[in-house]
Amino acid sequence: MSTKNHDAERPETERQETEHPETDQVGGRSGLSRRGMLGLAGATIGAGVVGLGAGVAVDRAVVGATSSSGTTYPFYGPHQAGITTPAQDRLHFAAFDASPGLDRDGLIELLRDWTVAAARMTQGRPAGKYGPASGPMDAPPDDTGEALDLPPGGLTLTFGFGPTLFRTASGDDRFGIASRRPAALVDLPRFPGDALLEPISGGDLCVQACSDDPQVAVHAIRNLSRIAFGRAAIRWSQLGFGRTSSTSRAQVTPRNLFGFKDGTANIKSEDQTVVDDQVWASGSDGAGWMAGGSYLVARKIRMVIETWDRQQLGEQERIIGRDKGEGAPLSGGSEFSDPNFLALAKDGGTAIDPDSHVRLAHPTTNGGAQLLRRGYNFVDGNDELGRLNAGLFFIAFQRDPRTQFIPIQQRLAQNDLMNEYVRHVGSGVFAVPPGAHEGSYVGAGLFA
Repeated sequence: MSTKNHDAERPETERQETEHPETDQVGGRSGLSRRGMLGLAGATIGAGVVGLGAGVAVDRAVVGATSSSGTTYPFYGPHQAGITTPAQDRLHFAAFDASPGLDRDGLIELLRDWTVAAARMTQGRPAGKYGPASGPMDAPPDDTGEALDLPPGGLTLTFGFGPTLFRTASGDDRFGIASRRPAALVDLPRFPGDALLEPISGGDLCVQACSDDPQVAVHAIRNLSRIAFGRAAIRWSQLGFGRTSSTSRAQVTPRNLFGFKDGTANIKSEDQTVVDDQVWASGSDGAGWMAGGSYLVARKIRMVIETWDRQQLGEQERIIGRDKGEGAPLSGGSEFSDPNFLALAKDGGTAIDPDSHVRLAHPTTNGGAQLLRRGYNFVDGNDELGRLNAGLFFIAFQRDPRTQFIPIQQRLAQNDLMNEYVRHVGSGVFAVPPGAHEGSYVGAGLFA
């Protein structure tokens, strides 16, 4: 196969990556597997299923000019990045279904290939060792190229396994791992008021790409989709902007599309004792291969924006349980003051409504259970009636959904005053394995 020599044109770092392929070795193999390279040949198909946002390029230019986009986070480590990592401002989340005929060895090979590419892209390198503008001229590039001139953008890639990876809805154990399904990876119950749409729910695998640059996040999902061609395909995906939670005390509290500060009481990475107790799975939980991992719940929550926008300010604050400006609880104080749910209002009732969102979601109402939230705003255009298709793409990490997300959501779904203004339309739950170490791959413990 003929190859054009581009060494004079390529930057020194790219030449070194080509000349030293051993830097890409995973499990004793160099770079992507043969099947992974063949998957890249599906470039036009992969580009079509990802669902690029029309405004990404323009938005990227603005964000790239104002953010600390040279930030990198290690891919390898005891935990996957993108959980306690300071929440970035942009998201591209994708759920994948395994292709018919994929076997256990093929699944492992896919996870190896994804690990190689993810480790490279999170450090600001191309998905493949040649990059988008080098390599054989008679073969597709091993990177799509839209991030070629961009810095790393603080990219993190977080991988998860859905319940159907272990056993399909029809009961098939396609990969011989049904007995390894963690007890905590339960199918979420149907909550009161759910209006879930099957095409944007579930999935065998998921990838959460977070970045300070939307084009970097889209590039990552696009290339992982291309690498998976013939082995897995995107079931659904979601773009998000404007994080709605802070995961570090160094971050200011953001606002959701209702205009309120969101995630004031979120778990912070600095609270190591809380993180260990509420976020990371333990070997004593029953699935040893999940020790150091977590469980991700994703919910697409559409907000009834037009109805909310016509509501009185006082009623909005009563529904949330906080004031709209400072974000302080209605019992008094400042944003980070502890809510006093017994404090009385001037009319004789409690200052914070018993059915307000703040009270029903608070740890003291839920036996101490907390969630580490990493949600994002979304706007997916307009619906057929001309209303904004917008809301919150909720993401939460926890040690066990059975004792955390599920009871909290059951309480909210039954009584939350906010229910009049939100509709849960998409849902997914995934086991997020611990981080990989160099020479291995994400999820290796599952197949040990």
